[in-house]
Amino acid sequence: MTTPIMQSPLAITDLVDWGVIPTMIEGESRTSGRLLHKGPEGRSECGLWVCTPGKWHCHVTRDEFCHFLEGRCTYVHESGEVIEIEPDTAAFFPQDWKGVCTVHETIKKVYMIR
Repeated sequence: MTTPIMQSPLAITDLVDWGVIPTMIEGESRTSGRLLHKGPEGRSECGLWVCTPGKWHCHVTRDEFCHFLEGRCTYVHESGEVIEIEPDTAAFFPQDWKGVCTVHETIKKVYMIR
């Protein structure tokens, strides 16, 4: 088995179209990315994710760690907590986190879901 790696994720432009966010509130955020690894039975995955501007309802169904590489967005938890994301921000969203995400400038992040 070889170790999956992703060199220079900011420079990657050969992405797979993953479609429009299904829970849109405003706009039409398109997602794309590249999968680096998917664990047994799809229980975990990691890779690169890109999302264009828009606003949508967000429900994190499994723990997710993200390192945002570029772009700007705002997450507002249903409790009212506001999380401002800018380039070089790391965040952990626990399972069942719910709120609204507004992407102001196209975001690119590397992520790990478990």
